Amino acid sequence: MSAAPPSRTASVVEPRRTSAALRQKNRPTSASVDRENRPDSKASATRKGATTTTETRTERRVVEERLIRRTRSPLKPTEASNARKSRDATEKPQKAEKVRSDGGAAQQPMTWSPQATLLPPTSSAPLASRMSMPPLSQHAPTSIDPPPLSNLGLDGQERAVIEDLLFVCMGFEGQYIRYVESYNPLDEQLRLTGPSFRIAHGLDPSLRDLAGGMLKTATHYAALEIFVEVMGREECGTVNHALGAAMRKLLKDYVILIAQLEHQSLTNTGFTLHQLNLHLKPTGHMITQLYSLAQEVLKENSMLGDHEEDVDQSDDFENILESLREGRDTAIPGKKSCKGGSVLRLVTRRLHASAGDPAATQLLTSLLRESSKPYMRMLNEWLHHGNVQDPHSEFFIKEQKSIRREGLQQDYTDEYWEKRYTIRPELVPPQLEGVKDRVLLAGKYLNVVRECGGITDMNRDLSNSGEVPHTFDDPRFLENVSSAYAFANRSLMTLLLTTHTLPARLRSLKHYFFLDRSDFFTYFLELSSSELRKPAKNVNAGKLQSLLDIVLRQPGSVAAEDPFKEDVKVTMSDTGLTGWLMRVVNVQGMDADASSLSIAYTGGGSTTGGKEEKDISGYEALTLDYAVPFPLSLIISRNTLTRYQLLFRYLLSLRHLEAQLTQSWTEHTKAAAWISKNRSKAKTDSQRKIENWKRRAWCLRARMLCFVQQLLYFCTSEVIEPNWTGFMARLEHSAAADDAPSDAADGGEAQLGGAKVKRTVDELMQDHVDFLATCLKECMLTNSKLLRINSKVMSTCSMFANYTSSLSRYLASADPDLAPSNEGSTASSKPDPAKLDKLFSILQQYEDHFSRHLKILLDALNYLAATETVVFLGLCARLSMANEGGPGGGPGPGAYG
Repeated sequence: MSAAPPSRTASVVEPRRTSAALRQKNRPTSASVDRENRPDSKASATRKGATTTTETRTERRVVEERLIRRTRSPLKPTEASNARKSRDATEKPQKAEKVRSDGGAAQQPMTWSPQATLLPPTSSAPLASRMSMPPLSQHAPTSIDPPPLSNLGLDGQERAVIEDLLFVCMGFEGQYIRYVESYNPLDEQLRLTGPSFRIAHGLDPSLRDLAGGMLKTATHYAALEIFVEVMGREECGTVNHALGAAMRKLLKDYVILIAQLEHQSLTNTGFTLHQLNLHLKPTGHMITQLYSLAQEVLKENSMLGDHEEDVDQSDDFENILESLREGRDTAIPGKKSCKGGSVLRLVTRRLHASAGDPAATQLLTSLLRESSKPYMRMLNEWLHHGNVQDPHSEFFIKEQKSIRREGLQQDYTDEYWEKRYTIRPELVPPQLEGVKDRVLLAGKYLNVVRECGGITDMNRDLSNSGEVPHTFDDPRFLENVSSAYAFANRSLMTLLLTTHTLPARLRSLKHYFFLDRSDFFTYFLELSSSELRKPAKNVNAGKLQSLLDIVLRQPGSVAAEDPFKEDVKVTMSDTGLTGWLMRVVNVQGMDADASSLSIAYTGGGSTTGGKEEKDISGYEALTLDYAVPFPLSLIISRNTLTRYQLLFRYLLSLRHLEAQLTQSWTEHTKAAAWISKNRSKAKTDSQRKIENWKRRAWCLRARMLCFVQQLLYFCTSEVIEPNWTGFMARLEHSAAADDAPSDAADGGEAQLGGAKVKRTVDELMQDHVDFLATCLKECMLTNSKLLRINSKVMSTCSMFANYTSSLSRYLASADPDLAPSNEGSTASSKPDPAKLDKLFSILQQYEDHFSRHLKILLDALNYLAATETVVFLGLCARLSMANEGGPGGGPGPGAYG
């Protein structure tokens, strides 16, 4: 062993050694302790030697005790704390005998005897320290206080300060450097901020300045130790755990440095405070960077006070309920938290700000690499398996587990696709900001494929695979996202278009809901006419379903060859089409969102038109439903199916009105009251009036039939069919791009018609929604003014058609030639003027209502054709023909566009 450093006077050394010996527990590993535990006879024989030998061995024992004392912190726990606790009673007399054998002056018995205890383990932070906190030095008795610094020389002060700084740099109090009186080790906020130290009075100013600079490093180290323990709690998340583990490795290097400096102070007599300061400079800079980062993380986690500024306005009730359901602890609602992507965003921001500091850049790059590993595991699991493994809500993809695919049949708002997986903007790291939408879609697509059994490598261990990147700085990072997105999109497109035959499903929908090739439906209406004439609440839906099944299985029918005919069902709505559409359009319009639309459609939220809804007939309430299996229900969702039902009910109302007017025409051509001729050669004025009335009634019926037929032709041939053709062309392009060989496609792109076409499932879904929205708009079902006017015109036509039989009776009673002949009566009796006037009055009302409302409709269509869409211009030209032949001749086709 090298020579011991120059010792102080006995008055200085002995009290310090006695105090240190009382504050620590002996560890029986030193040679000096072994010599003391030898038999007394041998020890007494050794002490009977020469005086010089005794002095030399006493000096060596002093040096060895100092080595033991300085290499072990007086209050820091050791691995043998449990064993020492049981030996305290037997070791205390040996300690007292040892102190007295060192030649020190007689000491008073000490009443202050702090002991370290082992705390019970906690499940929330398994790596946290379990040792009790040491007592504060301000509570120690004054009898063990060291001598004042003013009584020591400059060299003695320097040695004392070096000795204390080595304690303080480990987070413990020294004899001359202690905590400030305001520091409370039981206050977690003060511990996370770090303890402040004060130096006793009497120290040389130059030494005080050097020591004061190193005390900041001690404060930061103590705060970082607590930060690592706090971030090790379960609720802080795996990213914070990884960040704490990386910091723990760096703090271990710091502790090794302190041990090396302590060895220098004990073995090198020329070791000065200035040298200690120089050795601590680089590591102190590292500790400062770590402390600054830790404080920012703590502030974002609302652990440093400022509760008014730390309130998070976003309430994640879904995750709170899920945590309670699984028995896990949950954070306090409304409290900010910084974990997962937020921590990575914070570290990345500090990394960009430290571009001019190479040491800080290297440090933060290392921290970012280590802390991003758990985040990358979650990202790879989402990209390659479609799973969200995020027990601590750290990943930027949020999963609503309460939304399940079993509820797709009642999902009117596309909630499964739009809300089951969403993005948390605050948890998106800067590295993923540009590709976050692709990451979301890749996982969503893959999740659907996985639920349909389309992924076979679900058991592949991605955490140890070299095929995927595991850190943000991996050069394959963005390539991994792009390739996963392309694979997921291609897999889902193949599943939809090939495995589940989406185009065939859509064509089946067109046959049933758009009445394409509707011979079967005409037959169904004939069979169920008696049932559909009843009020909607009295209609037997089961009987209608049976009749539809019979019609669909009729040999020779177009629907008989349809493989999906079993999925068509008959339902009865309790809300009229016009009243329901008017409520929705008046609230927010059809193109906004289908949420309130669906509520009204299912019978809720009725505020107006109650009488109309109660009095609707079976024809007005009849609609079809269609069962769509998963995953086709993502494309043909309940939202889009509701739009199909809207168009079906509108086309059905036009078809039914056309059938009524056609039946009226049949009665006009076959009933005796309409086809009878006057048998007398000379016609009276009343007879001429009756003939004129008939011509006006025929003309009005023809105008109404022309209006209905032209409107029906416009909706089917000029709106639905062209838009359907365009939609199916885009769908075929998607199938062609999906079936293209890999050498003709690059990243999901294929050469089609000389242009690159790249189709995704979301674009396909949007095309489907746009097709239906365009059809609804051009069929005048999304404009409140057009809805009201068109409803009035159609109501007038329906009332006229239903009133034809009553008009026939009125005509028969007013015409004397049709009156039944009695015994004494003649065939040439005069007609009743009152009945004749009533006939003209009724017909005039129908003519006025139809002409006025048709003119308003044409004016509105002309205005919308000039301001919104030119499609209405063709409809104006067609409907203007229905306005010809009215009272006074009526305006011709050139009057309206």
